[in-house]
Amino acid sequence: MPRMDLNGASAVVTGGASGIGEAAARQLAEKGARCVIADLNEEKGQAVASELGGLFVKCDVSSEEDGTAAVAAASEMGPLRALVNSAGIGMAARTVDRNNDPMEQKTFDFVIKVNLLGTFNMLRLSAAAMAKTDPLDEDGARGAIVNMASVAAFDGQIGQASYSASKGGVVGMTLPIARDLSAVGVRVNTIAPGLIDTPIYGEGEQSDQFKAHLGQSVLFPKRLGYGEELAFMVTELITNPYMNGEVVRVDGGIRMPPK
Repeated sequence: MPRMDLNGASAVVTGGASGIGEAAARQLAEKGARCVIADLNEEKGQAVASELGGLFVKCDVSSEEDGTAAVAAASEMGPLRALVNSAGIGMAARTVDRNNDPMEQKTFDFVIKVNLLGTFNMLRLSAAAMAKTDPLDEDGARGAIVNMASVAAFDGQIGQASYSASKGGVVGMTLPIARDLSAVGVRVNTIAPGLIDTPIYGEGEQSDQFKAHLGQSVLFPKRLGYGEELAFMVTELITNPYMNGEVVRVDGGIRMPPK
C-alpha cells in the first residue's frame, strides 16, 4: 500500500504563517499539496502562501465564517485531503494568584475558545469537505487530519490550567472523532509537541539564553525541538495510511516538572 498521494490535492494549515504550521505547510507543498495558509498574521501569511504557490486566508479558527472561507479556498485548488490544526495560544495564569484573587474567567474561556473550540470548528468543516471528495484508493481513503495538542495535556505546569485543559480536550476528542470519520474514510491523529523553538519565545540574546536553559531539561537531545522536526511527524501522520486515532508525543523524552 503506497503512501497517501498529495499531488494535485489541497491542504488547510491553520497557524501556517509561522512556527510548526509554516514548517508543515512547506513539507506538504514539497509533496505536491496546494496549501491554504489560514492565519491572522496577514503579512507573514501572504509571504508564506505566495512562496509555496498557495493561498492566504485571514482566519480566526473559532469563526464558522472564516473556517468556511478557508475550506472553500482550498477546495477551489483541488480536492481537500489534509488539515493541519496548528493555530493556538497560551496565556499563563494561576487559578488563584499570590494575592488570593481568582483567575479571570474570560482568560480561561478565551484559551478554550481558540485551542479547543477552534480546533473542532476547523476539523468539522474540513472533514465535511473531505467526505464529498472521491476516494483515493480501494480502502476508501479521502483525507487525513492532524491536530496539535501539547505535552501540557499530560504534565501541565503551574499557571497552565487553561492551556492544559484546552490541549487535553484535543487529546480526548481524537479517538471519538477518528471513529466518527471512519465512515467517510478520513483519518484523525494528534501530535503533542514538547518544547519547540517557535516565535512564542521571542528573539535576541536574552531569548537565546532562555531557550538554551529550557533545552537542558529535555532528555535527549538537550535542546528545543525545531518546527521542521514536528513537521516530519505531521507529514508521516498524513501520508501513512494506517495511522489513525493516535496521539503522539514529539518531545525529546521530556516530562515537564511542576514549574
